[in-house]
Amino acid sequence: MKKSTITPNVHTLSHFYIPQLQRYRNIHIYLPPNYAQNGQRYPVIYMQDGQNLFNAATAFAREWKIDKTLNQLYQKKKTPSIIVGIENGGQHRQDEYAPFQRGKMGGGNADNYLHFITTTLKPYIDHHYNTLINRENTGIVGSSMGGLLSFYAGLRFPHYFGKIGVLSPSLWYNPQVYEMAKQPTQWVSQWYVSGSKTESKYMASSLEGVYWALKTAGHHDWALQVAVRDRGRHNEFFWGNEFKKMYQWWFT
Repeated sequence: MKKSTITPNVHTLSHFYIPQLQRYRNIHIYLPPNYAQNGQRYPVIYMQDGQNLFNAATAFAREWKIDKTLNQLYQKKKTPSIIVGIENGGQHRQDEYAPFQRGKMGGGNADNYLHFITTTLKPYIDHHYNTLINRENTGIVGSSMGGLLSFYAGLRFPHYFGKIGVLSPSLWYNPQVYEMAKQPTQWVSQWYVSGSKTESKYMASSLEGVYWALKTAGHHDWALQVAVRDRGRHNEFFWGNEFKKMYQWWFT
C-alpha cells in the first residue's frame, strides 16, 4: 500500500452525487494556506482525474503534486487559488470525458458531465467556499482524455470558463472538435495547450492544428499559449510540471 502524501489543506467531499449521470464521485478540494485567516475570495480551477492530483496513495501511477506546487508558489507570494479535483469514473471515464461517441469505444456524455460541473458542482463550491465566481477567475484543466474534455469545455461553455488548460489532449478520439474550435467567438479566454513530441508522433501536428483553429476563431496570441515540448512523457510527472508553468502564466 502506497503512503499518503496529501497535504493538510486538501479535504475530500465523499460520494458527491452527480444527478446528470446518476452516479457518485469523490471531490478533492485544495484550499490556499491562508484560507481560514481572512475573508479573501479566490479563483477556482476545476480539474479532472482528481485522484491523481494530490496523493500518491490514490494516484493511478504517480501524483501531479498540485498541492505541493501551489503551497510553494504561495510562499513566493504568487496568486493563491482553490483547486477542485473531480475523481474520474473509472470504467465511465471515456464516456464522461468524450463529447461524441466513437463506435464501441464509447463517449458522448461530456455535455452531461460538464452540466454537472457548471450547474451542480460550481454552485455548491461558490456557496460553501470563498470564491471569485466570474468566468475570468474560473478555470478547467485536464490531461489526455481530460484534455479533450477541457478543450471541448472551453468551446462549449465559454460563459463559465475563462481559463482553459489542455494538456496532452486525446483529440484523435473526437476530431470533430477541430471544426468546433474554428467557429468565430467573442469570448476572450486564456488558453494553455501543451504536449510533447515524445508522447506520440501525432502530438506536435495535433497541437499545431489546435493553434490555427483557435486563431481562425479570433483568439489572440496574448491569450493563447500553445507549447510543444521535446522530452515529455504521457504521464503525471509531465502534467504536474506543465501545470506549474500554466498556473504562473495565468496568474502573473
